[in-house]
Amino acid sequence: MATNTIQFNNPISLSEARTAILELGTTNTAVIKGEPGCGKSTLLKMLKEDLGDRYDYIYVDCPVKDIGDTAMSIPDHDRTKLTQLVSELFMLDSPKPKVIMLDEFMKTPKLLQTMWTRLMLEHSVGDKDLDKTHPESIIFATSNNASDGVGDSMLAHAGNRVTIYNMRKPNANEWNLWATDNDIAPEIRACVAMNPRMLASYLDGGQDDNPFIFNPDRKALSFVTPRSLAKCNSIIRKRDRLGPNLTKASLAGTIGAAAAELMSAVVSLSGELVSVKTVMADPDSVRIPEKPAALFMMMFNAIDTIETQDQLAAFMKFVNRISSAEVQSVFFTMALQSKKISKLAIKNEQIKEWSKTNYELLI
Repeated sequence: MATNTIQFNNPISLSEARTAILELGTTNTAVIKGEPGCGKSTLLKMLKEDLGDRYDYIYVDCPVKDIGDTAMSIPDHDRTKLTQLVSELFMLDSPKPKVIMLDEFMKTPKLLQTMWTRLMLEHSVGDKDLDKTHPESIIFATSNNASDGVGDSMLAHAGNRVTIYNMRKPNANEWNLWATDNDIAPEIRACVAMNPRMLASYLDGGQDDNPFIFNPDRKALSFVTPRSLAKCNSIIRKRDRLGPNLTKASLAGTIGAAAAELMSAVVSLSGELVSVKTVMADPDSVRIPEKPAALFMMMFNAIDTIETQDQLAAFMKFVNRISSAEVQSVFFTMALQSKKISKLAIKNEQIKEWSKTNYELLI
């Protein structure tokens, strides 16, 4: 019998999902469940960053696979028997252990789900035992929540063979840390920092009036997710070539009309910014923009620009003149935790002092 209501009260983060697979993946098949676009499919790339060239990395798009895509029996006329040939997808001719990601596993038709149960429990592909032929292989799966209403369910006996995790969406600060380290436009990061509801979840409660997010009751095709926000990067960076109307239409078709309105408003304020170079040259008296969106963009521009301790110290003088603790917290959070300037920030006495006084504003 299939079960469609697997829910838990202790959701994990994307980082914790990564740790669970690394630490338990050779013995426990993790099934990572989460809302659309929250980063599940990036786990294979993350694991490659962790494990490097020691492993082969295999992506299996479960819903589009058929029985013959895994292994097929063919006649062995010399032995008058059937023998099984495993698909080259699984790279068994390579001696390296495998990291196998079964993407959208719970969308696989029930007949085909059974095809994966031996792989999940016994690490067998067809009749090939990976634990013998390719020891240290890691198997994990991803899928959406059953409550998302996009066709995910699991057979009970299959569920008993795996370790099921509910993965939550990243919050605004967590996403902005990732975005800062991945060259996402400052306008997008500023918009998220000012509107953290963009990354709320319909499962949180109190989000029925949230116009930005995925909600299975609304059946919208365009909405804000970590994935769709990242897709806005090329739109924002090419807005001069696209023109205002096409830029806004592209944003609406990617993150929905409500979020497109907010992001367009943030973009329109870019003319009010003071350059980071100008700030660092005269941090004590340079003009402070009045609009919060302009200040947020300046904070992200600084994170992208600062390269030396002297530059950081100069910009800090400007930050300390800003009256908004919320704007300050964005700069300090990114400075301390982003890869770009964290090595500088942890040695900066002003940042250390601010962090002690305002620790509750940091992640």
